[in-house]
Amino acid sequence: MSKRTKVFKYTLMVLVVAVIVGLIVYLFPVIRNLSTPEGQVNFKEHIANMGFIGYLALFGLQFAQIFLIILPGEPIEFLAGMCYGGLGGFLFITISACIISTLVFLTVRKFGRKFVYSFCSEERIKKIETSKLFRNPKKIEYIMILLFIIPGTPKDLLVYIAGLLPLKPLRFILISTFARFPSVISSTFAGSSLVKGNWKFSLIIYGLTFLIVAVIIFIINKLDKDKTAEEAVKAMKE
Repeated sequence: MSKRTKVFKYTLMVLVVAVIVGLIVYLFPVIRNLSTPEGQVNFKEHIANMGFIGYLALFGLQFAQIFLIILPGEPIEFLAGMCYGGLGGFLFITISACIISTLVFLTVRKFGRKFVYSFCSEERIKKIETSKLFRNPKKIEYIMILLFIIPGTPKDLLVYIAGLLPLKPLRFILISTFARFPSVISSTFAGSSLVKGNWKFSLIIYGLTFLIVAVIIFIINKLDKDKTAEEAVKAMKE
């Protein structure tokens, strides 16, 4: 990663954090009163008054989060749920993530490894890319689905890596969009529940989501005799 790229990346990171802090400060007077019906109405009015700027700011945050791999996605998903409701936040995050992931994937396909190395560690990318797991055309899509579903894996790094692998663009876009559903659904609906003053339900949503994912992972591990999933997760986190 060049010095100029590092400066750009960290500058944008500071701006993203500043925007998030600004939104929190702007919404704090109403967030602290979300447990009351009046506070909930007031919050919705604040969001409505932001209009298109609110959508643009949220899209910008998500663009920075995916494109520059500088923040986890959950806080932005949670914020989307708070601002636009469970379904509205889910649709916004899903559509915008699809657009941004497609842009990154196609950009990597066009400019190749040098572009990827500008935003990611060259050593780490080479290590993942040359792993036998990621060079197996028969298993690559299966591995991608697993890594997008499993919590804690660097999903935005996967978008960059996918552009270097033998994956058909349309199939990857579908995988990266639909396999994010567990995370996006839990975060946006939890955020929506918090706005309604029901923080307990937010915790229940997260709990159920992690339980479902845990069951999926357990089943996968039982069926995955050659430990493909385990090795893929290890390769991504090293």
